[in-house]
Amino acid sequence: MEKPQDKVKEPFSAYGRYSYADYLSWQLEEMVELIRGKVFRQVAAPRRIHEELTVALVTRIHGFLKGGSCKVYTAPFDVRLPVSSRKHTDIDTVVQPDLCVVCDPEKLDELGCVGAPDLIVEILSPGNNKKELQLKYEVYEASGVKEYWVVHPDERTLLIYTLEGGKYRPSRLFTFGDRVRSQAIPGFELDLEEVFGEV
Repeated sequence: MEKPQDKVKEPFSAYGRYSYADYLSWQLEEMVELIRGKVFRQVAAPRRIHEELTVALVTRIHGFLKGGSCKVYTAPFDVRLPVSSRKHTDIDTVVQPDLCVVCDPEKLDELGCVGAPDLIVEILSPGNNKKELQLKYEVYEASGVKEYWVVHPDERTLLIYTLEGGKYRPSRLFTFGDRVRSQAIPGFELDLEEVFGEV
């Protein structure tokens, strides 16, 4: 029988505010992210279609980038978005995008990326749409992420936000039959019919 003292107390509170230094001290089995100091849990393991889309996208992007200075990474991969300082105690936003491309090697260290990646791709999952569409949108825009892709697996759509003058400009909604080009990765083109047709 489990005794009250046997229960492991969580290292954080839903109402607390935390830094990357706190985040590094936690021994968790589940994936969490920090957005402006607040902890967000991954609601559930990604669905099969989410994982298939991740593989389809990373395969194409990796193949295009091979041999160049830009690198592609998939979650779990910590992206720290500092505001005023790169010190662990000052960083309060740490996200794990489904996929990101980093072209500046100075932003990479043994812990992941510190600073805005050139491209971030988030594939929506049930229950996390508000986090992706509102909270992450705001921090990605404020941090200077050049391009932010939001993929909706069930609807087979892609929306691209491109940073212009410090603000995101949305594309039209892309879907089957569309070919999309990235401004963050010049020359990269994606055939959505091909990608969505695989899942």
